[in-house]
Amino acid sequence: MSYLEIILPFAIPPAPLAKDLQRELTVPGYSSLIGKATLGTTKVFEDFSRRLPHETALAGHFAMESRTDTAGDLLNLQEIVSNQPDNQRSSPKDTHNKMRALGLTVDQGLWFTLHPVHIHIARDHLVLTDRRRLVLSESDARLLFRDAELICAELGKTLIYGDAQHWFLRADDWQDMCTATPDAACGHNVDIWMPKGTQERAWRKLQNEIQMQWHSHPVNEERESQGHKSVNSVWLSGGSTQAMTLPTITDGPAHFKETATDKNQRIILDHLLEPALNSDWAEWLTQMRILEQDWFAPAAAALRSRELDRLVLTVSDASLLTQFSVTPWSLKKFWRKNSLQPLFALPISSTAKTA
Repeated sequence: MSYLEIILPFAIPPAPLAKDLQRELTVPGYSSLIGKATLGTTKVFEDFSRRLPHETALAGHFAMESRTDTAGDLLNLQEIVSNQPDNQRSSPKDTHNKMRALGLTVDQGLWFTLHPVHIHIARDHLVLTDRRRLVLSESDARLLFRDAELICAELGKTLIYGDAQHWFLRADDWQDMCTATPDAACGHNVDIWMPKGTQERAWRKLQNEIQMQWHSHPVNEERESQGHKSVNSVWLSGGSTQAMTLPTITDGPAHFKETATDKNQRIILDHLLEPALNSDWAEWLTQMRILEQDWFAPAAAALRSRELDRLVLTVSDASLLTQFSVTPWSLKKFWRKNSLQPLFALPISSTAKTA
């Protein structure tokens, strides 16, 4: 049996915009999949979670399973993800995995991921912006890294370069540090999401030293002259002593037709992540139409022709995660309309049930 799971971060639109976004979308393939699917357990995450729902799924901290729709009715079983152990309230401890993916290997120590970022000064607080929109080149990143590396060394820490967005910090005495992923903190007051632990003052000192060194750095002067945001701070996440055993999830190819339908696969399509984090809903609609053309319509056709036996769409936003399961039989349920309503109603129904 061929099985394909597609993980779609931020495919669930915000409740206040749901009607407007739904009115702008003409996605017949996606509407047929969502309207006739079986809805699985909806997991509701705590406020101020230090990882996004899809990041928790990618880290393998719980398994999602769609329920069998034997009665022909959608099942909407809700589970509150709370009272988690502290290590699950922190960002995933996947730094060693990231290092391996970039060809780096280390045998000892507690390693964190360090991201060069831009922190925006709002009226009465500081806001972390989306690191993807920095458009930081490798050459500029390496120049900034050199100064950060010297500061870390002066404070007794080792810093290793991975790529423009991922550097790696060894801090063996920060074992209890609770961190947040940059995507979970994106757009929020950084004070709430800053690393917490017995060594948080040491972290703040390191962060402040780097910020001061970069304040008038030639790289930032050049960036600002070109209208780009400065790279004015660093963000700490992860923290691991060894590689995690993670679920096998791969980045999706450009088109569904490039996905083999004769085996079981789990892929992630993050087209909607950046637009949602930046509240760019016009771009979100554009990316949804691209997904319709390249993925949803071809996947629905593959189910109808039985090239695909089962499709699972794992969808999320900043606080919810659920699954829609579709089989060839699902698409024959003529009594169900092709509709995005089961997806767009998720934030509203979850709010009502947790109130």
